[in-house]
Amino acid sequence: MTTLITPPVRRAQSSATPPSPRDSSVDVARAWCLVVVVALHSLMVGVSVADGVPVLENAMDGWPWFAAVTWLVQIMPLFFVLGGFSSATQWTKLRARGVPAHEYLATRLRRLLPPALGAIAVTAATLLALDAAGVPDAMVATAGFRLSQPLWFLGVYLLCTGLVPLMMAAHRTAPRLTLAGLAALVIAVDVIRGATGADAVGFANLLFVWLLVQQLGFWLAEGRFDRVPRVRLVATGASALGVLAALCASGVYSFDLLQNLNPPTFALVLLGVAQLCGFQLLRPALRRLHEHPPVATAVGAINARAMTIYSWHMLVLIGLAGLLLVVGGEALPAPLTDAWWATRPAWLVGVGTAVALVVAVAGRLETAPARPVRAHPLAAHPLAAPLALLAAAGAVLAVLLAGSVPATWAVAAALLAGSLGVARRSGAGR
Repeated sequence: MTTLITPPVRRAQSSATPPSPRDSSVDVARAWCLVVVVALHSLMVGVSVADGVPVLENAMDGWPWFAAVTWLVQIMPLFFVLGGFSSATQWTKLRARGVPAHEYLATRLRRLLPPALGAIAVTAATLLALDAAGVPDAMVATAGFRLSQPLWFLGVYLLCTGLVPLMMAAHRTAPRLTLAGLAALVIAVDVIRGATGADAVGFANLLFVWLLVQQLGFWLAEGRFDRVPRVRLVATGASALGVLAALCASGVYSFDLLQNLNPPTFALVLLGVAQLCGFQLLRPALRRLHEHPPVATAVGAINARAMTIYSWHMLVLIGLAGLLLVVGGEALPAPLTDAWWATRPAWLVGVGTAVALVVAVAGRLETAPARPVRAHPLAAHPLAAPLALLAAAGAVLAVLLAGSVPATWAVAAALLAGSLGVARRSGAGR
């Protein structure tokens, strides 16, 4: 972390093109990615009653076409590419103004943590209340596990965000070597995992894969892909998909691209390259789409509350699933039956409406004037923000490892509150 606290130079010493300003095509793509995530998680909710016992399951586990569909709905690589674009743009602007890296980190924590803290605190209270009310332990544990799974994104995104100053410095110094080095690390982890059968080794790629994909976003922000001919973009994207398909066919990776998410593999890097090429080809069309006022309004609303939507949508889904069990009971159709598919459009509309309502309330609370805090010398120390970020990432890790235990959520909420407090005190008076 020493690089993170090195005083920045006044201007970037690089011949690389500075990151481009905000681009409406990026906004449209990020909003679309978030819609896909919420819709996908909504379809995974399988609620039914078997022999009088409530069943909460992943409905997609038994759908034979799901592996093929994941080639369309696995959008996390593109999400991190676009995140890299935004991070490169923001950090370069702040760096040019003389803002040190630790203040950048504190700014990012003040932006990212309030939605997560609110959702995790409410989840903790809900799970503890269900436990106290006598709800079967298995159902509480299942709900806690389901709610915890999407939070991997928050933990990884926090770490990738924290490393932006360091990775941008590497990018300015040796962009190609940085990409090659990260790619070598990703492949090495995959090879060791495959050779030893130790799946735990693969979790090192939670960092290496997403740092590599984020790095592609730095290239995008510099406008390097604007100079690539469309024919070459098509060829590169098609080649990446071809290599990915061949590796899946040979058994190296799973055809189900969501299976390649836990832990991440080089398959997601290849998919990210293809998605980046596709995005670059579609940028003019996305910009034209954004010119329509309804689209621009929707995109703006989604991006303004992106982390709030991501943090709260699973809690909304579990709440709606519980409501279905209370209201529907034995009449609920079994997942993947014709009756179940027939109700999915209404279910998706209901989810979208409920998420919008919850996000509207949570968003108001997040943006409400916070109680004034005094600056503190320790919070302003260059190491304070990196340590707060590590504590926040540790809170997410705890939930991922033991989210089925309600008390874990309470501990995680306390850690996030402490991290946010440090970030706010470091920014007090500025």
